[in-house]
Amino acid sequence: MSLADQVLAVNDDLPIRTDKPVHSGKVRSVYWLTEADSRRLIKEKGYNVQPDAPLAIMVISDRISAFDCIWHGEGGMKGVPGKGAALNAISNHWFKLFRDNGLADSHILDIPHPFVWIVQKAKPIKIEAICRQYITGSMWRAYANGEREFCGINVPEGLEKDQKLPELLITPSTKGILEGIPGVPAVDDVNISRKNIEDNFAAFNFSSADDIARYETLLKEGFDVISEALAKLDQIFVDTKFEFGYVTDAQGNDKLIYMDEVGTPDSSRIWEGAAYREGKIVENSKEDFRQLLLNHFPDPDILLNKDRMEERSALARDNALPQDVLMQVSKIYTGIAEKITSRKITLSENPKAEIINILRDEYSLID
Repeated sequence: MSLADQVLAVNDDLPIRTDKPVHSGKVRSVYWLTEADSRRLIKEKGYNVQPDAPLAIMVISDRISAFDCIWHGEGGMKGVPGKGAALNAISNHWFKLFRDNGLADSHILDIPHPFVWIVQKAKPIKIEAICRQYITGSMWRAYANGEREFCGINVPEGLEKDQKLPELLITPSTKGILEGIPGVPAVDDVNISRKNIEDNFAAFNFSSADDIARYETLLKEGFDVISEALAKLDQIFVDTKFEFGYVTDAQGNDKLIYMDEVGTPDSSRIWEGAAYREGKIVENSKEDFRQLLLNHFPDPDILLNKDRMEERSALARDNALPQDVLMQVSKIYTGIAEKITSRKITLSENPKAEIINILRDEYSLID
């Protein structure tokens, strides 16, 4: 069996029973279950949700995106072996740790297969909640250009690249294009201040102004839980993105939960502690792949300049990356997942067939 066969690249064509279009993101596809199947599973499995809560099957893939493009490799490799299983395993581990520490639940109700989550529908907070413990990446580039205010927070003079910040910094941005919010441009992923959120909390989908402090608490506590666990493995949690939403439990209580994924190499920067102490940066995250792409192509401006998106898309479409590049990424993802979870990431021989069999035999969701 070739490596290409072990990669789950297309994940929106599974015969899961649904009466809505399949929603596909860069990495995950979401199948909304029929109302009858949602009700049946809630009853059969005893999920802690309202009897009529909409449920979905979320299937991860091994696709790899960077600079808003999906990349592929030679030999028909349409993704990174082991990446999907590694991402899910890491998120599952942190979500469980959050629950064990009394922080908050997640959108995940069940994990039928390493590639699959059964999730409940949540009302998402329209904020990418970003936490930074070190100054690097886009924040460093802005700082080096003279910026000292980030999302309404002033940072001191004299910071150096990759230095630890004086305190954990929350630098939120918009999730999606939000129209009609004073002082907030109607573009995706634009930085916002706490005052922007306070003045327009309903527009960001907060139920009350008090929940802004609750989201900040969950953000900081979640960051600290992951940071402390990684420190024990001599890994540095540099920065990350969280997402939140509201759900209603079986007793009718509305609650704020963690959504999407947490603490993964896709949504975070993670550095090797030993290398950092020697003044070097060794990435255990997607940042390594981004740097690799910047070094691989002769004109890196195509990847960094949003005005050259057409050229960038063509670059990703027309260039098959060397197989050893994708295997290096595989090694990073599976390596950090195995470190965090203390469990081996095994490659499925045929992930799609496995998923179909489980969802048919144990959940009756395949016609």
